[in-house]
Amino acid sequence: MSFHKTIASFAVLLALSAPAVAQQRGGDEGRERQRQQPSEQAASGGLFSLIPADSATDHVFRSQSGDMPYTATAGTLDLFGQDGNRTAKIFYTAYIAKERKPGRPLTFAFNGGPGAASAYLHLGLVGPKILEFGASGDNGTMPVLKDNPESWLAFTDLILIDPVGTGWSRAASNDAAASFYGVRQDAESLAKAIALYVQKNNRLDAPKYLLGESYGGFRAAKVAVSMKNTQGMIPSGIIMLSPLVEGKFLANSDDPVSAALQFSSLAAAELERRNAFTPEKLAEAERFAMTDYLTTLAGPSPAGQAAEGFYTRISELTGIPKDVVARTRGFVGDVYAKQMAGKGRVVSPYDASYSVPDAYPEDAFNRNDDPILEGYTRAYGAAFAAYARNELKFSSDMTYSLLNEEVNRRWEWNGSRGGDSRALASASTDIRDLLSVIPAFQLMIAHGYSDALTPYGASRYVIDHLPPELAAGRAELKTYRGGHMFYTRPESRQGFAADVKAFYEKSVAD
Repeated sequence: MSFHKTIASFAVLLALSAPAVAQQRGGDEGRERQRQQPSEQAASGGLFSLIPADSATDHVFRSQSGDMPYTATAGTLDLFGQDGNRTAKIFYTAYIAKERKPGRPLTFAFNGGPGAASAYLHLGLVGPKILEFGASGDNGTMPVLKDNPESWLAFTDLILIDPVGTGWSRAASNDAAASFYGVRQDAESLAKAIALYVQKNNRLDAPKYLLGESYGGFRAAKVAVSMKNTQGMIPSGIIMLSPLVEGKFLANSDDPVSAALQFSSLAAAELERRNAFTPEKLAEAERFAMTDYLTTLAGPSPAGQAAEGFYTRISELTGIPKDVVARTRGFVGDVYAKQMAGKGRVVSPYDASYSVPDAYPEDAFNRNDDPILEGYTRAYGAAFAAYARNELKFSSDMTYSLLNEEVNRRWEWNGSRGGDSRALASASTDIRDLLSVIPAFQLMIAHGYSDALTPYGASRYVIDHLPPELAAGRAELKTYRGGHMFYTRPESRQGFAADVKAFYEKSVAD
């Protein structure tokens, strides 16, 4: 989720202690179980002593199809190094149906960043509770936690994981953390956590899916490969939500292909602002983006009447003033934030249809905090901590780290740190290999139309360039109204849940 910070800079288990079970009464949902285990860390002190014992509670998920009793477990998985010392504790929350039919899937979910915890997906999309931001949808000062009738618990068990350095997941030391803050290391640690959970809970026969948002989509492909290669565990499919797939398409604002792949998202945002969004109008913008826009940017600068018509068309489709478009020769990726919504306002790359007053209108470049990432969605962190304490009975004396920017700064891409190496990040080969060697493997990529950060055009390009024998009937792109976190729109969240349910049903049928 804190992917904005990374783009802005170049533009967010080897053993689980055996629990003993204690029982208590409480709540309208019926019996709650609190599982307690001895804490060796508490005896010796240190950071891990602030992480409480696992807690399991009983609840009922109520939906139109009926009531479903389930168990929620908030706990940690221990990772150990070759010397036998504990290197990290990984926090997770599991929602498991009490009465399961054979073949009920397990879905492991995580967010991105790098450095983002799973609270976004947890309380924003898949979990049994949903966080709402008032009537306007953007008021984080008094968020309300409600039942989520679109919870994916209706068709899959859920395990939401916070990678090391996020949420309540911690490395044993600052030095130990370095061994987790990188593409390869991160994927291997999460694959181990998944394998540990599956083994400890005897779910080897369950179809296993991965859900990842933003960098988490990229992460999901890497984790799937690591599951297969290092853990001997074959994933059934991946759902990528607003993913980074190819860094080269997101990092190069002066590259014609990157600009063309982003353009349709900017046009969708302008249609939303004018309350004029229709699939037909967006399709017109998509045709322009991949024809006249792309070829003109790739050629010499237009002149005369050709330039006049070209820049006018871009301005009409994006809302960016024509003189600004002309000054950038049509490459608008670096100027849209301060130019799309009118003088004195800035838009969010997370949803280019959403604007706020510019805190620095006198500056030519955008200095504003992101109004979505650093605005109302920050409320997910405190809301999850309260939910874990009050309903999951997991009471930690450690604060919940929703976005850890230190993780982001220290991240190793392709063996090194920084924007240049990030631009080379790629998950396309992982996707191709998974589709090739796992005949039952399925891929869904989902995007919001007006997400200018990880635009849907980039993922469409990736899918369109997969070998047809791999992609046919097995790789699909789904698009919805809204931005990077399109699930904050109730109608988009409902549509996505229905599409994902069909995705699972198709996978099982195949």
